[in-house]
Amino acid sequence: MAVDTREYQQEFVQVDGARLGVQVYPEPEGVTDAPVVLVVPAMGVPARYYRHFAVEMRAVGLAVAVADLRGTGESTPRPSRSCRYGYAELATDIGTVLTALKPRLAGRRSLLLGHSLGGQAAVLHLALHREHEVDGLALVAVGIPYWRDFTGLRRYGVLPYARGIAATTRLLGVWPGWGFGGRQARGVIRDWAHTARTGCFPPIDGLDAEAAVGRIRTPVLAISVDGDQYTPHPTLDRLCAKLTSARVERERFSPPPGTTVDHFTWARAADPFAARVASFAADLPTG
Repeated sequence: MAVDTREYQQEFVQVDGARLGVQVYPEPEGVTDAPVVLVVPAMGVPARYYRHFAVEMRAVGLAVAVADLRGTGESTPRPSRSCRYGYAELATDIGTVLTALKPRLAGRRSLLLGHSLGGQAAVLHLALHREHEVDGLALVAVGIPYWRDFTGLRRYGVLPYARGIAATTRLLGVWPGWGFGGRQARGVIRDWAHTARTGCFPPIDGLDAEAAVGRIRTPVLAISVDGDQYTPHPTLDRLCAKLTSARVERERFSPPPGTTVDHFTWARAADPFAARVASFAADLPTG
């Protein structure tokens, strides 16, 4: 099923009784076999939020699709007490979307680009589902939100905050989205809180996710953002340190004087990020 919009084509992919919404943007003009970037959003952030970023990536010669996370935007089911999915299902969903996009990917470089929770899911996808390999992984404003990696008073607020969200979710059977992350299934909050408490990925379906992440060989571009309130620089440093088998290009973005960005608004000031992703894609090995 596809619905035409002014900027993109809305498509849907079925998986385990859920419907994943995927926004597919037109091919960049004048570019043959453009690299394909699949954007995986942050927790509670709908795919449409990345429209400006997608347009800027098209302008620098990239083909773009943006997939709503399960339960967000155009994807179903709406999180409820009956929803138990967590990081394992989010990682698997990425493979399902890549399979649906396979006709577009044939013979072209392919990249995953994850933001926040989407970046964690992308890392776990590459760690656990090697049958859906891509040529590159870009992480923007992503991190393991371990409480010890925050500074100042925030360091002492992150752990009780995460524990409070987890406890509320256990009590209600779902996270209602009160001031953080949008409405979320209990498994997503359980796994996110585990990373905030321990600095490690939780076991996924009985597998040691930490060890699996260490076996990823996909080239990685990792960009943290000055002013990021949720994944400051040290949280991405922690994640990159787990990628012991991958070539990692680690960068910090500072906005021009007189401007500010944060965990979310970098996607609205997208020009430098789009250009950097394009150069990263161009340098990826082929074959």
